[in-house]
Amino acid sequence: MIKILIVEDDPMVAEFNKRFLQEVKGFNLSGIVHTVKDAKDYLHTAEVDLILLDVYMPGATGLELLKFIREQNKKTDVILITAAADKEKIQTALRYGAVDYLIKPFEFDRFYQALMRYKVTYNFFSSIEILKQEELDEQILSTGQKQAEESLYNLPKGLTSSTLQSVIHVIKSKGNSQFSTDEISEATLISRVSIRKYLKFLTTLGVLEETLTYGIGRPVNLYTLKADKLGKVNRFL
Repeated sequence: MIKILIVEDDPMVAEFNKRFLQEVKGFNLSGIVHTVKDAKDYLHTAEVDLILLDVYMPGATGLELLKFIREQNKKTDVILITAAADKEKIQTALRYGAVDYLIKPFEFDRFYQALMRYKVTYNFFSSIEILKQEELDEQILSTGQKQAEESLYNLPKGLTSSTLQSVIHVIKSKGNSQFSTDEISEATLISRVSIRKYLKFLTTLGVLEETLTYGIGRPVNLYTLKADKLGKVNRFL
């Protein structure tokens, strides 16, 4: 099991991250702390494989903790989960070796994707000592490039042009109103799981704008059509 520490000053957000984590197999929550100082104290007494780290916290920032981890040569990876969206902070995090960067608000699928990519890398390095160039290229270095190239010309795996057309038709009927995954699922008679994939794809293209609404229970993703961007879908239909 991959051991995870959540470092987040907002107890509600920390709880949501915990709930998200519980839905992903292969990970075990080691602890939750709310300040950089507490995180350093925790790391002095326990080892964790991965930290889910916020940037904005009282006393010291998450980037300072990330720098501390690198200076101390701790064998701990970090995924930033934060509202900090400015270029300087993102570049600093990547330079300090963050393995992923999630900007709040984000959807569960993006959280799941980040953890599963980390899991693949973690398991790969855990199972081999000496790597060949082709193995490194195939498993680690070329993944992002291949995904980017595929996304330019092909629908993601599991998506079809006919279903995409149906989803687009319903979305257009919403006009400028916000809508949820459930609404599109009910209108198209397609499962929520499948609809979520199509909405994620359209958000990646920039055709939809996504917002995360916090309420009772799990947060809800709401979407708004950006009609002037619909042309981006044509090559997939």
